[in-house]
Amino acid sequence: MDTLIDPAAGDYAGERTDTLANAVYLRLMTPLGSWWADALVGSRLHELQREKDVPRVALLAQQYAEQALAPLLRDARARAIVVSTTRQAGRLLLHIAVTEAGGTVRQFVHPVRVA
Repeated sequence: MDTLIDPAAGDYAGERTDTLANAVYLRLMTPLGSWWADALVGSRLHELQREKDVPRVALLAQQYAEQALAPLLRDARARAIVVSTTRQAGRLLLHIAVTEAGGTVRQFVHPVRVA
């Protein structure tokens, strides 16, 4: 079990977790190629911060999230990952459903800031 990372604060929540919550959070928040231990961990979502809030950017955010989370499928830590987006003023919300190896479905919401 790992110490849970609170996505809102980006710090430890003081709780323990046995889910993929930390893996999902770290893969989405880490810029691709910047983690010292593995250059393949991370996403390109940080590139969208200066993009306009248009439908094309929502599709890019969905694709970037799917690419970042794909290693969880290859490692057999997850059976399925479904990513969808909703647009709000100044940000996109990624809605992520991860079916863990044991069959449990976990829901995550990840904000992506856009201009």
